[in-house]
Amino acid sequence: MITTQIEITPYLAEYIYGKYNNGDCDEPVSIPDSEDLYYIIWDYMVKRPANVSPVDRGNLILKLPSRRIGKDPAVYNYLSARAVHGIELHIRAMFNQELHSELLENDRLGHLLDNIDVVHRFLCQYCIISISEDALLKNYYRYRENLRQRKKRRERREKLKAVNYIGKK
Repeated sequence: MITTQIEITPYLAEYIYGKYNNGDCDEPVSIPDSEDLYYIIWDYMVKRPANVSPVDRGNLILKLPSRRIGKDPAVYNYLSARAVHGIELHIRAMFNQELHSELLENDRLGHLLDNIDVVHRFLCQYCIISISEDALLKNYYRYRENLRQRKKRRERREKLKAVNYIGKK
């Protein structure tokens, strides 16, 4: 087992530990090969440059993917700053997708719980303490408003297409 450490936003690191390690921050995280994140890490793995220290530092310890064919993690065990940024973007997208889907599901079911309670339950589920519930709610409200704006633009386009189609006859 070859591991590496990367530095990402603290709440995202807590999310990964909560999702794949049940909140255990002492053990390296092993991403299952059924996840997209596994293949993203695999694609970013490169040989360690000669001028880079062999000791990695960060708040997330990852077990590097080891497959029967292809890159050997003993050799290809370095994740560059660009790679860490790409991995962090994917983790953030996973986090937001999961949180937003829970909040939208709550809305769809008739708002059984307050949004703040849904966010609190989500944070407790993954042992996340480094971000506030209010910050996540604000993020969700921006996302939801963006969805509504897209829907309005789509409806206007459809009306214009219908008017143009009728006008051409």
